Amino acid sequence: MAEHTSSSITIEAAPADVMGVIADFARYPDWTGEVKEAEVLSTDDRGRAEQVRLVMDAGAIKDDQTLAYTWTGDDEVSWTLVKSQMLRSLDGSYLLRPAGAGATEVTYRLTVDVKIPMLGMIKRKAEKVIIDRALAGLKKRVESGEIHDEFHESEK
Repeated sequence: MAEHTSSSITIEAAPADVMGVIADFARYPDWTGEVKEAEVLSTDDRGRAEQVRLVMDAGAIKDDQTLAYTWTGDDEVSWTLVKSQMLRSLDGSYLLRPAGAGATEVTYRLTVDVKIPMLGMIKRKAEKVIIDRALAGLKKRVESGEIHDEFHESEK
């Protein structure tokens, strides 16, 4: 199995609030920076995204990718790459754990394999940057109180 990169952060909000932001793909362009467009292509019987198309722009790396999501209970979501212009594979997950007094520990794991040759050390560093930015953005978004639940309405 390929090596993965992971990192954790504590967010001052309940796990349900954190997962609400993670699951609200339509708002990713508002807080992620790299995601310029997000479109839910299919949902499960609970209305959660099963496939999502993301248009990414991270400076030198631009990509149009489709990811397949798997939801495990209410505290974990993982994804795998369906198709991409730049990536050979992409596997990731968010795992949420209560951290006492209304806080949540969020662990983000990521494994990326690009189509262009890249040294493992450089790839791990890129994964770390992606994870750290995503966790910081997620923390800022959740703790700002700008949590919306309209994504359920937009998927109907």
